[in-house]
Amino acid sequence: MEKYIYKNPILQFDFSDPDVIRVGNDFYMVASSFNLTPGVPVLHSKNLVEWKLINYVFDKLPWERFNNVCHGDGAWAPSIRYHNGTYYAVIPFPDEGIYVSETKDPFGKWSELRCLIPGKGLIDPCPFWEDDKCYVAVGFAKSRIGFNSCIGIYEVSSDLTRMISDYKIVYDGHDHNPTIEGPKFNIRNGYYYILCPAGSVKGGWQVALRSKNIYGPYDSKVILMQNGTKVNGPHQGALIDVDDNDNWAFIHFQDMWAYGRIVHLQPVVWENDWPLCGRVGDPLLAGAPVDEEYYPVNIKTGDKVQISDDFTNSQLSLMWQTPANKREGMYEIGDGLVLNCLKTEELPLHLVPQVLTTKVPALEFNVQVESISYLKNIGDEFGFTVMGEAYTYLCIKKEEDGTYLMIKRGTYHLDEEVLFKEKTNEYHFVFEVEFTNEAIYDLKYSYKVNGKNLPFNFTAKAGRWIGTTYGIYARGLEDGGFARFKDFKVEVIK
Repeated sequence: MEKYIYKNPILQFDFSDPDVIRVGNDFYMVASSFNLTPGVPVLHSKNLVEWKLINYVFDKLPWERFNNVCHGDGAWAPSIRYHNGTYYAVIPFPDEGIYVSETKDPFGKWSELRCLIPGKGLIDPCPFWEDDKCYVAVGFAKSRIGFNSCIGIYEVSSDLTRMISDYKIVYDGHDHNPTIEGPKFNIRNGYYYILCPAGSVKGGWQVALRSKNIYGPYDSKVILMQNGTKVNGPHQGALIDVDDNDNWAFIHFQDMWAYGRIVHLQPVVWENDWPLCGRVGDPLLAGAPVDEEYYPVNIKTGDKVQISDDFTNSQLSLMWQTPANKREGMYEIGDGLVLNCLKTEELPLHLVPQVLTTKVPALEFNVQVESISYLKNIGDEFGFTVMGEAYTYLCIKKEEDGTYLMIKRGTYHLDEEVLFKEKTNEYHFVFEVEFTNEAIYDLKYSYKVNGKNLPFNFTAKAGRWIGTTYGIYARGLEDGGFARFKDFKVEVIK
């Protein structure tokens, strides 16, 4: 039988802080979503290589402040676990606490978020059940709680509805594994394992903590490092039992700046009850990330994450998120996607809630989307944006003396400026954006409208904790106008 080979990364998408579980022959992944909604994406796979986005845990963030854009806040690194027939997503909100949602069917509706542990600075929670008890490992965000580089464990009720005891620090990484965080529980051969990233997001390594007692003391071993490869980090992920025959794998992310936190899959071998990840030479040393390897489960499904949208479904595709809770009346679907020019404060675009964004899908790719203008009031506008801490956008705007095509540029910290402006009598527009990779982390792009190349080439920038996003928007000073979008096409070049 032919053995299938995969190449890393398995997902050239910004699915930050992936956590993965196996239930029977199915694998499920969750990832961070920060301030984007819907929040906490849920992906499914049959082989750990090919993934499909199937759901989100919640539709909106349940705090009023997220009706506005709060870059970098919201849902940080969640975990997913299965216990007694129920799937649990345990989600940290660094300013609010640890929250839980559950379901019997990860493809279906998840329960409303409920608070398990209130408090600031608690991050990266992961539950573990033993007999009738449940424990949650956490990391700590120094920006909120005043310290980091430690792993703590809470005891909570087995149904994840209440805290039983406060946290106990079980590992202090200040001396050997600074900035240790992202704990993930496993058990094997009588040992408790807590796998954690340490060092830093862009330059760190993977650590395994091991003990015979859940509260320690824990021994530590570095199990995966960059080791001369191009895979910096390698950062937070999940140790996964691939089957019932003691075969294992490890999924983690790599921070690629504007490309976001992309996902890699590593083989795992056990040496003296330590899980060594990636390519292992000397078993006394850490493994190195692999470029390619055999599928952990030797089947192919063809599953992919959606990247294009013809706007013919009755509901908005899962590929789209907004940078704040969706505004009522923001869009309609029928003969394409209608984005309404809702009355909006005069804000820089990075603070406007009604922007539909999606993830960068490849090193190089082209985007094309057709739009038709139905601008009604002075101040109505719509367009296409490439968003990050520094961003640009194409803008079709109705002003007192006519309609203009513009390119605007802004940052999270400085006022926007107009780079290009010309009057237009068109009402039908085809926006095109060409994205190219000129160095390992450099994502370059340029605009074209109705077949005409526009001036300027740009370098995409990451957002706050996320990679570059891109998408479409509409807004106005009064309600009434709108733009109709059709056939959002993305072509991967490499």
